[in-house]
Amino acid sequence: MDRALLPRLRAWLARADIAALDPPAVERLRAALEEPDPPVSAGRGGALVAYVPGPARRRLLQFDRRGHLVAACRWRPDGGLGWAKCLLADGRFIGIEPGGGTHPAWGPSDRVWLMEPDRAWEPRESVTLFQSLDWGRPDFIPPLLEPRRLPPGGGTALLNLVAGLMKDRGVATVRYRGPYPTEQLFTALLECFRYDAREALPLERFLADGALDWHPAPFETHHVAPGVVVQLRHEIEKVTLDGVAFYRAEWQEIRRREPRVLRIDGDRVVCTLWALGGPLEDRLVLDRQGEVLDAPTPAPDATPPAPLPPVWHGALADLIARESAPALAAAIAGVTADLALEWGPVPGDLLSVHGQRIRLSRRLREAGAAARAGVASPQERAEQALRFVLEVARLLGPAVRARAQARLESLDPAEQRRILEEAPAELPEALGESVGRLIALVIRHGG
Repeated sequence: MDRALLPRLRAWLARADIAALDPPAVERLRAALEEPDPPVSAGRGGALVAYVPGPARRRLLQFDRRGHLVAACRWRPDGGLGWAKCLLADGRFIGIEPGGGTHPAWGPSDRVWLMEPDRAWEPRESVTLFQSLDWGRPDFIPPLLEPRRLPPGGGTALLNLVAGLMKDRGVATVRYRGPYPTEQLFTALLECFRYDAREALPLERFLADGALDWHPAPFETHHVAPGVVVQLRHEIEKVTLDGVAFYRAEWQEIRRREPRVLRIDGDRVVCTLWALGGPLEDRLVLDRQGEVLDAPTPAPDATPPAPLPPVWHGALADLIARESAPALAAAIAGVTADLALEWGPVPGDLLSVHGQRIRLSRRLREAGAAARAGVASPQERAEQALRFVLEVARLLGPAVRARAQARLESLDPAEQRRILEEAPAELPEALGESVGRLIALVIRHGG
């Protein structure tokens, strides 16, 4: 690696908070930086990964290009992992305690903790468990208990650490070893692994039984400004702005449908609110390395909120269920019926969630009205109305599915098994009556 990077690393290692993580190992690392081949690697975006000196290549520390600690591992004298922790976009750390629990389905488990800030290793709150790994050579993707309990970005942060350790140890190909391979897990894995390019239908293969080969491809994380975190591999793939994530559309051959997208504009990367095939509002402008060029102020909107008509609830439940696991259909209907939905101002985003109240941006409704105004025939207006309703359903889908999953998990195991066994392979193809009534309402009154 470029030895010109070493003075920065020496300065970071001299900090008291870094030395406290593993004083003997950090001191050995500082001495090893004087050697002809120091145990350090540099990422294309400027991340530095430092290893415990020695032949085992045990990852010790990872820094972003500004010196923020992104991940740390502490290893026992016998070579096993003592603990690890990684930084989230909101500035908190989550930690891994190997062997910290057990699970009836897969046995020995590693525990995930929320960590006390400004401490080397001080767990504050237990979050969940995942199947134990051999951290000296992790060779599978483990199942995780109740992933919804993780803080935002926690799942991909854990998976990225696993992918990095796999790559360190020369593990080239792995598979998920657990129940319920879901689309949500598939999209999380896309961020820090690459699926086997020889597989023609990777999502379908994964959802069938998880039997899809993955190659570790960890990303770099850079905290470039207050509230702005950039995630990149060969190029910028994800940006988190004040807790809201913007994604690139293409991930290998998979195209993600996202309401918050990264679009390329010459030498700039723009974080944009996106709906109905076009931009609604630009929220952040970066250069191709991820440095902030401009942060437009969200457009003001002083108009009061207005509730959505009741017909929306049943129609949204129908549409969200069609893009979810069939076993969740009943829970999705129950969750949606309990929501208080309204149009209103959502500065800088397309929706806000506060308990049972979900507010949808009025700008989305206005974009739908503009799209319908631009067509002449009744058939085209109906098609635009359906497109608009689908856009709203897909915007609400992640929040509704998460709550439906929580409802299902709250049932006793016997009832969960019954629901899973009795669920149809797929839902009826024809749209429900409520969807038709909603489309008619949208055409007449805009929704």
